[in-house]
Amino acid sequence: MISITEWQKIGVGITVFGVFFILFGILLYFDSVLLAFGNRHKLQGTSFFLGGVAIVLLRWPLLGMLLETYGFFRLFKGFFPVVFGFLGNASNIPFLSALFQRFQGTSSMV
Repeated sequence: MISITEWQKIGVGITVFGVFFILFGILLYFDSVLLAFGNRHKLQGTSFFLGGVAIVLLRWPLLGMLLETYGFFRLFKGFFPVVFGFLGNASNIPFLSALFQRFQGTSSMV
């Protein structure tokens, strides 16, 4: 029979505790991600982004990062006018304010 010290018992307990919370965190992550990725109109951007991640993991970093960038812009293209509008209103520099307000376009949250 193997004797287990008190330190080993504590180590096993902490390890089980950590594995439980890692699995619980992964479960919650996939729940929110699946809800966010469930939008059919964002499927192309999502597939380009995740495909870029896979290409980077397959040791083609430049191509993978280009695909990720394209996917990022496809996913968040509706949010960019809001960001530019906020930056145009928040900045006190006249040139940047005019530039951001020009990029803002017609769609805004207000």
